[in-house]
Amino acid sequence: MNKIRVGRCGIILLAAGRSSRMGNPKQLLPYKGKSLLVHAAITATATGLTPVIVVLGANGQLMEKELVAEEGLKIIFNGDWEEGMASSIRCGIKEALEMDPDLDGIIIMVCDQPFVGPKLLTKLLDTQHETGLPIVSSHYNSSPGVPALFHKSFFEALLGLKGDTGARKLLKECKELVAIVDFPEGKIDIDTKDDYAGLKT
Repeated sequence: MNKIRVGRCGIILLAAGRSSRMGNPKQLLPYKGKSLLVHAAITATATGLTPVIVVLGANGQLMEKELVAEEGLKIIFNGDWEEGMASSIRCGIKEALEMDPDLDGIIIMVCDQPFVGPKLLTKLLDTQHETGLPIVSSHYNSSPGVPALFHKSFFEALLGLKGDTGARKLLKECKELVAIVDFPEGKIDIDTKDDYAGLKT
């Protein structure tokens, strides 16, 4: 396979979920003096990649207020957020291509992984350049996961996702095309009150 190089790369931050297991919006939980949502948004913009698109859904107006002071973001609302994560990915890809039709790649990230930093996101792109593979994934819990970078050749597949299926489905189906970046802290995500209690201690 010919090596692929991602030049223009954007970021989609998925933040549309209801946080049903948490019982209240986990996006707004404080972490290091900022909410998890703001922390993730700052991480994304600190890479210098553009566009950075934040996909909101449940409690959208509340989330938008939380981000009002942050620069460099394109905030969009996913009217179909109740379908699940796939709808937010589709929404984000479509917006990214409208903003930059010449986009070569996109990084998909979520806001409940507090240890994701700009260096990790940049490492995904650096690894893509080194390997020439069309997908680069964070690796934790013995499997690939987000944040993950996808070359534009996978945009159609991402747009074809349905229901509560996220990008992990493609990472597993196309593992021979996936380069990995070790990120052991990726196993820490905030889905429940116990998860959050563990983060604070």
